[in-house]
Amino acid sequence: MIFQTYRDSDYDAVCGFLIELNREQQAHINWNWARFEWMAEHPYFDRGLRGSIGLWRDRDRVVGAAIYDMYFGEAFCGALPAYASLYPEILDYAYRVLKDSEGLAVSIGEENAGEIEAAERAGFVRTEQQETVMRCELDRPFPVSLPDGFTLKELDPYHGGAYELQWLFWQGFDHGDDRAAFEEDYERTMNSGLGIRPHFRPGLSVAAHAPDGEAAAYACLWYDERTDYAYVEPVCTIPRHRGKGLGRAVVCEAMNRAAELGAKKAYVISDQPFYEKLGFVRDRRFVFYRKR
Repeated sequence: MIFQTYRDSDYDAVCGFLIELNREQQAHINWNWARFEWMAEHPYFDRGLRGSIGLWRDRDRVVGAAIYDMYFGEAFCGALPAYASLYPEILDYAYRVLKDSEGLAVSIGEENAGEIEAAERAGFVRTEQQETVMRCELDRPFPVSLPDGFTLKELDPYHGGAYELQWLFWQGFDHGDDRAAFEEDYERTMNSGLGIRPHFRPGLSVAAHAPDGEAAAYACLWYDERTDYAYVEPVCTIPRHRGKGLGRAVVCEAMNRAAELGAKKAYVISDQPFYEKLGFVRDRRFVFYRKR
C-alpha cells in the first residue's frame, strides 16, 4: 500500500476510483466522478491546493482518497469496500491536512455504519447539516415544452461559449445583472481559461434561448459509459425568465439525451420540490460530522 498526494497525472485514476466506489451500491453517490470533475476545474476552485488531496494506492489503483470540497473545511473520505480498514487513516489525514480554522466536516451516508462509527471514534460529532441525493429513473421519455419563440441549443464553453455560459451562471445564481461587476469577476476568475474536463459532453450541456437570442436557462448532465447513471450539475434560470417552465425543459432534454447514451438513472444533490415534479425521488441522505 502506498500513500501519495495528488498530482495532475492522477486525475484519471481518481475518476476511476470514484466510479468503482459507486459501481454497486452507490452508497457514496454524493461524491462521484462527475462531482469531482465539476469541482476540480471550477473557476472559483483554488487549483494551487490540489496537492493536498490524499490518495492511497494498491499498485497503480487508487483505493482510498481524502478530497476537500472546493475549499478546506469540508472533505470527502472514502475507500473501496475491500480496503475499508483504511478509512480511519484516511479520516485522520483529512482532519490534519484539510481542516480550516473551524475544523473539518465530512459527509457520511446514513447507511454507512462503519464510517459513522470510525468518525465518532475519531472525535467527529454529528451536526444538523445534511445533503440529500435524489434519483430519477430514465425509463421513459420526458416531455419537453418551451414557450413560443424559445429554442434549445447546446452551450459549449470550450468552443466559444464560455462568456455566455458564465454570464448565465452569474444571473442564474442570483449575483444580479450588473454586467460590469460580472466582467470584473470574469476577468479575475477566467483569465487562465477553463480547465480541461475530459469527460464533458457538449450534447448534455443544454440551454434555452429567448427569442432575442439570450441564454435564459441551463442544465448540464455528466455521463460516463463505465456507469449506469448521469449526474445533474448545474441547473439555473435567470430571474426574469423564471416561471416559464424553462428549467424543466432543459433538464428533461438533457435527461432524454443521457438516456440515449445509455444512462439508466439520474442523480442530483438537492431536496427541492422542482426535482420531485420532474419525477425525482429522495434516494439517500448524507449527514455532516464535524471535528473542531
